[in-house]
Amino acid sequence: MVSVIRRWIVDQLMFGEFASYRDVCRKSVWVALKVSLVAYGLNLCAHFLLHGFDLLPYGLGSALIIATVLTPPITFVVSVAAYIAVGFAIHDLGVSRAEFEKLSRTDMLSGLANRRAFLEQFDRCDRDKAMLVIDLDRFKSVNDTYGHMTGDEVIVKVAQMLAKVFSERCLCARIGGEEFAVFCWDMPLAEFAALGEVARLRIAGMRIEAGEGGFSVTVSGGLARALPEEQFGEVFSRADKALYAAKSGGRNRIVLCHETSDDCDSRTEVGRKVA
Repeated sequence: MVSVIRRWIVDQLMFGEFASYRDVCRKSVWVALKVSLVAYGLNLCAHFLLHGFDLLPYGLGSALIIATVLTPPITFVVSVAAYIAVGFAIHDLGVSRAEFEKLSRTDMLSGLANRRAFLEQFDRCDRDKAMLVIDLDRFKSVNDTYGHMTGDEVIVKVAQMLAKVFSERCLCARIGGEEFAVFCWDMPLAEFAALGEVARLRIAGMRIEAGEGGFSVTVSGGLARALPEEQFGEVFSRADKALYAAKSGGRNRIVLCHETSDDCDSRTEVGRKVA
């Protein structure tokens, strides 16, 4: 019996996590009602016990009226106030923790996932998947010619285009200065490659305003399918080889790396494969 009561009391006092302040208030009222009933019951039992031992300084009827009028309201108000105070603090801590976790996994400039988040989710995914590594062509010349502020604007616009093209079906990340990566799961490789081509063409068609004129940028990419049980490092290595082949082959193209790490060259262009 004691253990049952103890478990019930602990369950009532457990705060858990709250999605909003409304959740805190709603639960505080419910818990306060139950606590008030328990306190009222204990108060009545104490009065009957004292009456049985003839220790009440006043009559039992008066004692019961006082217990009924004072105990539930006072217990309810105190319980609600205490629960709300602690509940609000827990809610705020939960929100802060969620925001910190999001910040720790997000690239601040582009708004995409960062390298850590990308790597963890890629390795955690046990489905059929593929990776596309994308690098801005001649990005150093953009910074040297137009300044780093314009360079940051280019990175933001490229990130926005990648997020728009691949949407929620893939995870896009900025994994380096001007280097991005995308991985998909449960999507045919040809479809993923076609999306990569769409992204490449749309990025090449963007106009970046700078000074009195404007300019455009291009990207090169390397695409690799993940073999069973392969982790991020192995797949990234093959995709990076394909990216190097795309750069060597003239840039502004996406190259597919085949199942073996040595079979990546500029002759296997995704655009031609898709066409």
